[in-house]
Amino acid sequence: MTVVTRFAPSPTGRLHVGNIRTALHNWLLAQKHGGRFLLRIDDTDAERSREEYVEAIRADLAWLGLHPEREERQSARFAIYEAAFERLVAAGRLYRCYETAQELDLKRKILLGRGLPPIYDRAGLALTEADHAARAAAGEKPHWRFLLDHDTPITWNDGIRGPQQFDPRQMSDPVVRRADGSWLYMLPSAIDDIEMGVTDVLRGEDHVSNTATQVQMFLALGATSPRFAHEALLTGSEGKLSKRLGSLGVADLREAGIEPEALVALLARLGTSDPVDPALTAQELAASFNLAHFGRAPARFDEAELQRVNAGVVHRLPFARVAALLPQGMGEAAWEAIRPNLAHIGEAADWWRVIQGPIAAPAFDEDTRAFLAEAAAVAATLDWTNDPWPALTGALKDSTGRKGKALFLPLRQALTGMDHGPDMKALLPLIAQDEAVRRLS
Repeated sequence: MTVVTRFAPSPTGRLHVGNIRTALHNWLLAQKHGGRFLLRIDDTDAERSREEYVEAIRADLAWLGLHPEREERQSARFAIYEAAFERLVAAGRLYRCYETAQELDLKRKILLGRGLPPIYDRAGLALTEADHAARAAAGEKPHWRFLLDHDTPITWNDGIRGPQQFDPRQMSDPVVRRADGSWLYMLPSAIDDIEMGVTDVLRGEDHVSNTATQVQMFLALGATSPRFAHEALLTGSEGKLSKRLGSLGVADLREAGIEPEALVALLARLGTSDPVDPALTAQELAASFNLAHFGRAPARFDEAELQRVNAGVVHRLPFARVAALLPQGMGEAAWEAIRPNLAHIGEAADWWRVIQGPIAAPAFDEDTRAFLAEAAAVAATLDWTNDPWPALTGALKDSTGRKGKALFLPLRQALTGMDHGPDMKALLPLIAQDEAVRRLS
């Protein structure tokens, strides 16, 4: 069986890190098994769905390198839902109800006050056709509930949580269609999974109760349930889901200088027992992806760790990957020289300015100025195309007796205006010889 996974966001806002993690894990699962990754836009909520968010979802997935093989939009699939709806009505698995939100809330409060679980009492099943006709004549329109089979325990072997069992008698029959004819999430989602051939549904643990209901929906629709796996939700480094984490999106991460490879490297392993390794490619991450490695504890998303991983990724990026992002005129040699000192690609511009000049060197005492004047004289005589840094420092060590910090630090300060930075052996040849002599002078 070909593994088919799907990512099903609602275009009512931009993707945040939790959404991105779900999309990535479904992509990794499909890639591991040579399967297919699908995108389903859950845009049945016409009032809240926005086309700009659909475009943003596509762009975010593309930025991350997650390219779905097929895209579907629920708003284009209403005829499919209607046909399945009619079959379920005919089979007696859907029934009409009329309670208002206020009436349902009152029922729940009464049950809770009696120490009972707030389960819907199935009052809608007691209505006769005459009752329905009377309500229709009064202008009332029904909402529809799915009738759970109380005689069949709900079980599945969850890919992360292990064996699961729910008693349908302790669950409310879910509303699947509103009085205005619009759809709620669960039934269209199950219909789509059947029609799209989805074999594996990997999502957050907040969907576990939805899965229990959908298991019976698959049976009622004459289909086999996909394999389900529910991963622990993300929390912030402080141990709870912060408002910032819940809204942290791709645009924010890009603005912070995060590379897609870093986000993929971190989120791929978040929640598992596997170490985060910025050196691994997406394909290597897919090959090692294993649901058995996921734990039940909350998965902590630490922005400081993301920054660390990002630096590790930047240190490995080849020139071809970053060329279009670098300052004009900056070539591969410069990139290779400064890359180990960057946390973000954008910082390359700062080091390019150091190479190009002008720089502001610190004030030196007379002894150091004399040393630098001698360094300038030596620099003017060197073959700048043949490794000038060891030639310069070697000559100065012999002539002045300086070594270690006393030798190297004043040269770095005079040449770059900095106390630290890239390896001077790689950096010095990038500074024009006459410019280097001028700075030392």
